[in-house]
Amino acid sequence: MKIAFIVPGTGDSFYCGNCFRDNLQASALRKQGHDVMVIPLYLPVNNKAFKTNSPIFFPATSFYLAQKFFQRIKMPLWIERMLSSGSMLKMAASLSGTTSGDGMEGMTLAMINGDDKVFLAEVERLVSWLKEDEQPDIIHLSSTLLIGIAKVLKEKLDIPVVCSVQDEEVWLDSMKEKYANDAWRSIEVNLQYVDKLITTSNFYKNVLQQRLPNSKEPEVIYPGIDQTDYKQVNRPTVPVIGFFYRMNHLNGLDILAKAFLILKEKNNIPQLKLKIGGGYTNADIKFVKKLKKMLEPYQNDVEFVDDYAMSDHASFYDAVSLISVPLTFDEGVGLYLCEAFAAGIPAVVPDTGSFSEIVDGAGVLYQPNNHEKLAAALESLLTDSQAFNNARKKALQHARYKYNDIALADKLVDVYQSCLRNW
Repeated sequence: MKIAFIVPGTGDSFYCGNCFRDNLQASALRKQGHDVMVIPLYLPVNNKAFKTNSPIFFPATSFYLAQKFFQRIKMPLWIERMLSSGSMLKMAASLSGTTSGDGMEGMTLAMINGDDKVFLAEVERLVSWLKEDEQPDIIHLSSTLLIGIAKVLKEKLDIPVVCSVQDEEVWLDSMKEKYANDAWRSIEVNLQYVDKLITTSNFYKNVLQQRLPNSKEPEVIYPGIDQTDYKQVNRPTVPVIGFFYRMNHLNGLDILAKAFLILKEKNNIPQLKLKIGGGYTNADIKFVKKLKKMLEPYQNDVEFVDDYAMSDHASFYDAVSLISVPLTFDEGVGLYLCEAFAAGIPAVVPDTGSFSEIVDGAGVLYQPNNHEKLAAALESLLTDSQAFNNARKKALQHARYKYNDIALADKLVDVYQSCLRNW
């Protein structure tokens, strides 16, 4: 089967959950012999794990400015070429990483509505390339934030379109209310051009059915990790708390830092250390500097891994005792949890969003999500060897039976084949 994944590029400087999910899906399908192409939008996807070799469509620089200034007249070709050049996209990538849709309403609605002049010109370029060069059997969109593309692809290519949906509200609800409401309405309308929705947890399935009550029922497919990537060979000899996600307030890194300070001051866990990875963008530099200053009294016990690469994931988990990412929003899955479980690493996370469903005994859940409660939860697991070992066994069990790449690929193929049979 030939599958085209259409994904947004983010600049590759931080752990992007949806980007990693897309990579896991593409990799799992390739392992089973399927022909998978990954087509980036906005920015290049430079990570070799994606194995992308397509042009970049809807390049962030030219598309954004065309939306703002060239709706009535066509952007001059020389400006378009300059803005879409590798050097300009590289500069845009270095500045990327906003987690807010505020100020990006026009571009967001263009991609959801799929009907303005600038959008239609760019989507025609994508359709021509797919039709003439690739001829996929099925399209898999990374997000409903790209759903405007679905209508044109269905009409011009006459093939099924599948769409992933996860955590869209984090972006949409940060927009001005009028635009956010318009976006949700347009998503619901354009879902008629999608043959199947796929999400990552029963929790998010329920969220979606509340947000889009008239939408098709989504298929729940958990993330799947390649177990062979996580060797579990160099376990730390002292307790190490790990944080592995983009370093910002939204992901709760400051909550974890304050909890770590409490534990160090109590000193009930000898030689306790903190390892922080997952990368960050220019928008996060001020936050990271402030955090490093906060942790300075224990700088010998804290390690910041400033650089990020997808190829470094497994080695990070090999160097920590447990994972803790105290998110400040309700996440649809938490891929870092599924990865940690593949390495036999238990989790300490807030009892919010999908976490009770995903963790399910492989760690400790706490509530409310503040640094005092987190410190107590971390201490309870790190000072109770029996509870820790039980959580570790449960983590490995989840990895083997629930979050593995074979199950992921099998379920994706079932969805694709069902769509093709009904086409």
